[in-house]
Amino acid sequence: MARQLVTGNEAVARGAYEAGVSFASAYPGTPSTEILENVGTYREITAEWAPNEKVAMEAAIGASMGGVRSMAAMKHVGLNVAADPIFTFAYMGVSGGMVFVSADDPGMHSSQNEQDNRNYAKFMKIPMLEPSDSQEAKDMFRDAFDISEKYDTPVMFRMTTRVCHSKSLVELGERKEFAAIPYVKNRMKNDNVPAVARNLRVKMLERDRRLAAYTNDCPYNFAEYNGSKKIGIVTSGISYQYAKEVFGDSASYLKLGLTNPLPMDMIREFRSNVDTLYVIEELDPFLEEQIRAAGIDCVGKDKIPLVGELNPNIIRKALLDEDVPEILFNRNLIVDRPPTLCAGCPHRGFFYECAKRSDTVMVGDIGCYALGGSEPLNAKDMAICMGAAFSLAHGLDKAFRKSGQDKTIVACMGDSTFFHTGINSLEEVVYNDSHVICCILDNRITGMTGHQENPGTGYSLQGEPATIMDIETIVRSLGIERVRTVNPLHLDDMKAALDWAYREVHEGPVVLITRWPCVLKKLSTEDRREFRPVPAVCTVHHDTCIGCKKCLTTGCPALSFDKYERKVSIDPLQCNGCTVCAQVCPKQAIVKGAKKA
Repeated sequence: MARQLVTGNEAVARGAYEAGVSFASAYPGTPSTEILENVGTYREITAEWAPNEKVAMEAAIGASMGGVRSMAAMKHVGLNVAADPIFTFAYMGVSGGMVFVSADDPGMHSSQNEQDNRNYAKFMKIPMLEPSDSQEAKDMFRDAFDISEKYDTPVMFRMTTRVCHSKSLVELGERKEFAAIPYVKNRMKNDNVPAVARNLRVKMLERDRRLAAYTNDCPYNFAEYNGSKKIGIVTSGISYQYAKEVFGDSASYLKLGLTNPLPMDMIREFRSNVDTLYVIEELDPFLEEQIRAAGIDCVGKDKIPLVGELNPNIIRKALLDEDVPEILFNRNLIVDRPPTLCAGCPHRGFFYECAKRSDTVMVGDIGCYALGGSEPLNAKDMAICMGAAFSLAHGLDKAFRKSGQDKTIVACMGDSTFFHTGINSLEEVVYNDSHVICCILDNRITGMTGHQENPGTGYSLQGEPATIMDIETIVRSLGIERVRTVNPLHLDDMKAALDWAYREVHEGPVVLITRWPCVLKKLSTEDRREFRPVPAVCTVHHDTCIGCKKCLTTGCPALSFDKYERKVSIDPLQCNGCTVCAQVCPKQAIVKGAKKA
């Protein structure tokens, strides 16, 4: 068979293909996004972007109940959204095999928390697989469907950022087709009302016992005894790779691939053969606590950090008290490069105008626009989770009015976030009479995770034309009358829209829709006709520039200031001709120049 160098996410997609999966659904979220993007390249599989993770999970559950193999994928916080249906489905069991991916993010590379979702599997009493490289990701995901069907259970497939995005060689296999299982009415299995659920709960515990027996014989749980049995290491996932890099053949390993339930018989046997047992795992002491509860002595989180992503150097220092020599350099010479809104980003004009207004509380959400709180814009005050901006603003409004605090609340979220859970959030504002300004930043794509389609873009994951859901129509259908749509790159129009919103909000909720495509989006023919992207870049006339730095307050990365000449310059390779800086300049020193190459 052919071998390819692929990421863990690509390997999962290949595993789905080889397993005969028929249906796949997801909401994009780093580090899981590329799974569905790659599943979508296999035309044998119907692959879809869902509005949110709960809907993705429910669709995959429905497909399983319809008799085909199905999957859902999400990042770790997405499982919080999808928890409601999967907890109940864990009682009911499958028809066609059903596996879902939870991609955790230790170190919070692109997340608002680093929760350890292994705890979900224990909570739900379902089997959980954890790969440590791309080959295992492909093989385990393929085999997970056999486990799902054999034990009549959904299976959790837990990955982490490092496994999702690192590459290793994978031996490819062929697709195995599975005929759909004909649907048969079975209310005592599929209709989880209390009378049914009570019986299913008992069956669930019996399944858990059978899985506990299987996990001691699972081929993905195995011991590696090397020359020395002085040190034994129990580990799983990417931590196995780190441990091997640190200890090599000087230790023996119990490598766990099926980590819920734990193979306690195997762990006891392994412990009896080594002098000292270390448990190496990222984040929570998930393995360690269960091992200790079984009366097995081990060393774990008393030495291994509880917070953040591990790496070989951290493990080496924690367990061997050894430091790895570092290349010394003058850190004062390193310029910080924090993330920033792209040059030409349509969100910049919105945040620039919002930041000017005093006595305003700005509530943000999860997306590119999270950067609106960074310098020099400094516009955003707070954020919690996807789709929460409007409901959070509602609670603030009730508190401020109760306590007599005279502040205007502006809440914002993106178009994909609005479709995710923002519509429900806006319903709260309308139903319970909030006096807040709700802003939907429609950049015509799911921007932060790499330009995935959503219900407002007009295309499906696999590139097929789809019904466009118009945001303004949806907003008005909820009963909001004070609605305006504006191009945020036209600062005068943006200012006028905010002035209007600040006046109208005293009468009730207001919705502003900023509408302009992400500067990195490849526009369709229809979008080009509507938005006509500016082909010219901006340049600075240095004889007119007075070095006031007003343009720098927009935070555009294409702008730079020469402290010796006291002038601003624009990098033509970054500039996209949005003209926000030109509108800000008090001396009209910035003008459109040559066409962008």
